[in-house]
Amino acid sequence: MFKPSTLTLGSVVLCGAFMVSGCANHLSQRSEHEERIERKLLEHKLQVDLGEPKTLELPQRRVRIHEYKSFEVTDFEVTRHYDRYTPYQPWREIYEIPLGAVAVVAGVGANVVNIIALGTLPDSVTRDWISYGVAGLNPFMNAPSNGRAQQNLAGIDEVQTDKRIENSTLPWNERPVLVKAGNETHELSTDRNGVLRVNLLDSPFAEQDLSRVTRLYINVEDEQDNARADASLPVSRSLRGKLLEAHALIYDDLEDDEVSQWVHRVKRLSELGLEEQASELEQSLIELTRNDPQLQAEFLKALAKDAGRLVAPSAQ
Repeated sequence: MFKPSTLTLGSVVLCGAFMVSGCANHLSQRSEHEERIERKLLEHKLQVDLGEPKTLELPQRRVRIHEYKSFEVTDFEVTRHYDRYTPYQPWREIYEIPLGAVAVVAGVGANVVNIIALGTLPDSVTRDWISYGVAGLNPFMNAPSNGRAQQNLAGIDEVQTDKRIENSTLPWNERPVLVKAGNETHELSTDRNGVLRVNLLDSPFAEQDLSRVTRLYINVEDEQDNARADASLPVSRSLRGKLLEAHALIYDDLEDDEVSQWVHRVKRLSELGLEEQASELEQSLIELTRNDPQLQAEFLKALAKDAGRLVAPSAQ
């Protein structure tokens, strides 16, 4: 025969195991569905379009820069499974035990009626009432409750639904570009359309002697993945010979000059083939004389007579 101490110890162990295993009432599993898209970068290239002509004949040039990306795109259907349970709260047994007794009696009665009704009653009346009642009568388990249910992630299922290659071409917008001219390297920036405006008669090139610079070297790089592109733009001998004179015509002091010298500057820039710079200087001089109508009229008259340039009325 077993000793009393052995029986007592066995009872405690059995009771403890029952309490641990029966404290949570497991509910039906719940699932969530969602779609997930995975994008894998396959290729990233930068391209510098120097435009035409191949050699820089004028001081200004628009250089277009694009980036090309190729992605492997995979679509997944993701299902997350959650185990649901009602956590145990001992004080709820005060009302769950009597309600459980009522539910068991009702469930037994419903099963008897179901036999007479040839099994036409739903499971929610016959089976669920008894399950609820048994859980309610168990002092170490609460009755199932969706309102108090908690959940734990039980598993994730992923099913691939599609795989494809996507390509994109975007402007290198508002990004840095390095331009090397001789021994100097300048950091410029593209506009929102990915266009880099290079003007050798404008800052920062205007402060540099470009008479011996035969090429401009353009470099772009994406620091995130080290994608890069390099290009070189030859500068013609003819343009290099014009830059020093054109710089003096544009930037030398204007206010101490006579009207005839103003006209000479505009005319000479035009003769050098730098029509854009000639028009800009012309408009600057018109703005300079805006508060002196007589001087402005003299300048416009001299422009028409000596340089053959007519200014539209809207520009005055």
